[in-house]
Amino acid sequence: MKIRQIRNATLRLDYAGTKFLIDPWLAPKDTYSGFTGTTNDHLRNPTSPLVVPMEEIVNVSAVLLTHVHPDHWDRTAAENIAADTPFFVQHFGDKALVSDAAALVLDAEGIRVDKIEGKTFGDVRVLTGNPEFNGVKMKKVPGQHGSDEALQAAYDLLQEVTGIVFSDPDEKTVYLAGDTIWNEYVEANIAEYKPDVIIVNAGNAQIPGLGSIIMSPEDVAKVCAAAPNAVIIASHMESVNHAMTTRADLKAYLAEQGLSDRVLIPEDGETLDL
Repeated sequence: MKIRQIRNATLRLDYAGTKFLIDPWLAPKDTYSGFTGTTNDHLRNPTSPLVVPMEEIVNVSAVLLTHVHPDHWDRTAAENIAADTPFFVQHFGDKALVSDAAALVLDAEGIRVDKIEGKTFGDVRVLTGNPEFNGVKMKKVPGQHGSDEALQAAYDLLQEVTGIVFSDPDEKTVYLAGDTIWNEYVEANIAEYKPDVIIVNAGNAQIPGLGSIIMSPEDVAKVCAAAPNAVIIASHMESVNHAMTTRADLKAYLAEQGLSDRVLIPEDGETLDL
């Protein structure tokens, strides 16, 4: 398998002969206002440029969305992905939005829908049961986009997220954790599926007063402890205004904990051959 870090949570997963594009956020640097009410919301998003050519990003077999937050799915992605591309989403609410070639935009005026008139995606599938695509099984598993207190205070913003476990007889099992902190869901997913590769969103995005809404360095260390034989890959870093942990920060923390050999931290555009 090959995993290419594109930017933020956007990944290209080449798995068992199938090319998956995960959470495409493809707008040029500084296109959008920062996420209102989050840390460093004076910055514009994305905070880093797209370094991979668009034609390479969208040349895939299928698109997989863990959720449709504005830093995981945007108008630029909808514009550039072919209308007949199969999509996989977490529930029917996300299916309705994606089918209409629409994306959410969170800016100074609040949440609005940005739709491409005249374009629809006709093959959007919900990850229910035990779906397969080209023989690859994709199991939807739970996560939580922040603490219980954060969800109670800001559920309309954070909402539901999902993780996915990929499996195939000829490949290692991959657990894509998605936008979640370390919690009992993640611990249980690791215990049940025993993944060989775990992809975590490790930018430590913050909402003032509510703490981390994706994994912090301490959370990454807990994943390492729970899965001592797995390869851990850190994604979702250095591209969105409220991400507080840089790649250098995470590398320094892991070195202090004696975990440098456990976690791969790819740069944007870098491909990992596993």
